[in-house]
Amino acid sequence: MRFDHAGIATDDSDDLAALFETVFDASIVHEEEFDGMNVTFLDFGNGYFELLEPRDGGTIARYLDRNGSGIHHLALETDDIEAALGTAREAGIDLIDEESRGGAWGHEVAFLHPKSTGGVLIEFVEH
Repeated sequence: MRFDHAGIATDDSDDLAALFETVFDASIVHEEEFDGMNVTFLDFGNGYFELLEPRDGGTIARYLDRNGSGIHHLALETDDIEAALGTAREAGIDLIDEESRGGAWGHEVAFLHPKSTGGVLIEFVEH
């Protein structure tokens, strides 16, 4: 597996993207509306920041209400998401997604429950 991206919850993805472009020389490589969110991917050369701005309530809006802006999840790229889920299941990790599902940028994704991963929400991503 390889690091893919850090998902960052924010109330203003445009401002945060502009800041990261200016300060870190990161470039926007993908933007879309997905699952009630504005999603923006910035390329850092060895991984991405995925900015998540809620449009219509939902999971990220609730996260922002509870925690404020910040890192929401970390994503690991895998070549075989179903095998990765099987390995996690065999290791006793609680899965949020028993099977992969469609995610942003057309990728297949699945999440592991943070209570089983040291308090970190982990996403598997298959491009």
